[in-house]
Amino acid sequence: MSDAQKYWQANIRLVIGCLVVWFVVSFGCGILFAQQLNSIRIGGYQLGFWFAQQGSIYTFVALIFFYAWRMNQLDRKFNVNED
Repeated sequence: MSDAQKYWQANIRLVIGCLVVWFVVSFGCGILFAQQLNSIRIGGYQLGFWFAQQGSIYTFVALIFFYAWRMNQLDRKFNVNED
């Protein structure tokens, strides 16, 4: 397997991993497990409600920074960085 194929495979694996995390947080915590999470309160709000309204957005923003950081590492590893 060539370096380009390995780079692309690592990139796709990273994207899929980020999408899985976002799906679990937004759909799982915000919809599927909302009733169970509502028994926990954060700042006066039920946790299930918080994940549905804010948690998935915060997770998405954190994933953007994680993706950029991880892609910079992959770029350096496969010598395709823009530096």
